[in-house]
Amino acid sequence: MSERPAAGNIYDLGYRRYEGIRLGRRHAVLTVYIHSLRAAFGLGRPATAKIVPFGLAILALIPATIQLGIAAVASDVVELYSHSGYYSYVQWIIALFVAAVAPELVGRDQRSRVLTLYFSRSLLRVDYALAKVAALTSALFVLTLLPQLVLFAGRAFAQDSLTGYIRDNWKDLPPILASGLLICLFFGAIALAIASQSKRRAFATGGVLAYFAISFAMAGILLATLDNDLGGWALLLSPFHIAQGFTLWMFNTEPSRSESSSTYDLYRAGIALWVYGAAAGGYLFAALGILYRRYQGIAT
Repeated sequence: MSERPAAGNIYDLGYRRYEGIRLGRRHAVLTVYIHSLRAAFGLGRPATAKIVPFGLAILALIPATIQLGIAAVASDVVELYSHSGYYSYVQWIIALFVAAVAPELVGRDQRSRVLTLYFSRSLLRVDYALAKVAALTSALFVLTLLPQLVLFAGRAFAQDSLTGYIRDNWKDLPPILASGLLICLFFGAIALAIASQSKRRAFATGGVLAYFAISFAMAGILLATLDNDLGGWALLLSPFHIAQGFTLWMFNTEPSRSESSSTYDLYRAGIALWVYGAAAGGYLFAALGILYRRYQGIAT
């Protein structure tokens, strides 16, 4: 019996080669950045997704609002919140923000299993990581730079001479911008490096909060229990203390000797403030490296 030849059919589905404009790598990075920035504030999602980011942003503005009220009544005689110490008052708000937002930025793509699709196109792994860091950094501006600028502008308008206040205090603007940008990069990169290790949001959020809380507590305990210089260097374990240190360094301000001050631990440690700036750079470099290695291991 002879074998019957294999039968087959040819269908013309009308597929044509794409001949339009190819936007390329730069557009892909920009798209990931914009999408991530919108996701940071829950834009395009139900109202419940906006409660945490917008609520924390409002909380970060409260100290500046209180100081503006005092300035309007007492002509800025009483200073509860200074530019150099403002981040100390909102550091936990910043930590809560990155703990809530970072898992949303990196965990959703892992849960949806779209990373391989991203990396099979013109988008590189380093592009993806940097776009996420840039998006979270930009979102943090609302919690860091915006209150500081509101505080500066409010004080200026509360004075008898607007131009006179700006002329006398414009030197505060460079350290405000520099310290705010570094804080955004610092906290954003650390949070993303931790959150990217798990696609489960609860684990990622808990991991970020646990790192900030445990490192802060350990630094305080070691500073109090160790009598030698090692106790002071223990503050470099805590991102909160590091942020306080390099902020004072940028403002050229010394830590307070008052035990009730948020910077009293820095005074007890006795470390040069530039060391905190160097430590922040090291943490930032390490966090970016961890984030890059995380996505480098994903096969296309």
